[in-house]
Amino acid sequence: MIVLGVILLLLGFFLHISILWILGVVLAVVGVVFAITGASGRAIAGRKHWF
Repeated sequence: MIVLGVILLLLGFFLHISILWILGVVLAVVGVVFAITGASGRAIAGRKHWF
């Protein structure tokens, strides 16, 4: 999710499409939050791994 967010972020930045940039930021932030909470051992929505 982090990688997809960064790809959308870059595409939105270089192509000047603001919706891609916004979606990229949201996906990257959500991916980082999931990675941090998953690394701490806490289950998210009943799942310990998101892949």
